[in-house]
Amino acid sequence: MIKRSKLFGNKTRVTFCLPKDAPSGSVSVVGTFNDWEPGLHELKVRRDGTRTVTVRLDPGRYSFRYLASDGIWMDDENADAVGPNGSELVL
Repeated sequence: MIKRSKLFGNKTRVTFCLPKDAPSGSVSVVGTFNDWEPGLHELKVRRDGTRTVTVRLDPGRYSFRYLASDGIWMDDENADAVGPNGSELVL
């Protein structure tokens, strides 16, 4: 799931969320907003068991994917689209 909240100015707060059971281990969201660098935006476990991370982004078009600790790449079915470079988000 992806949640978006407009912030003062032109920034948008984007929260990436995964269910508690898939996949196991640590997961990072990587994409064009962080030069595809694993570990910069690692999802943290919440009280309800879901895992989330929030990123502040400028307007634009972004590609991203989730990377699990065991090397599994996943797209987000709730993204605006899924293209050849993964999930797509337009802000």
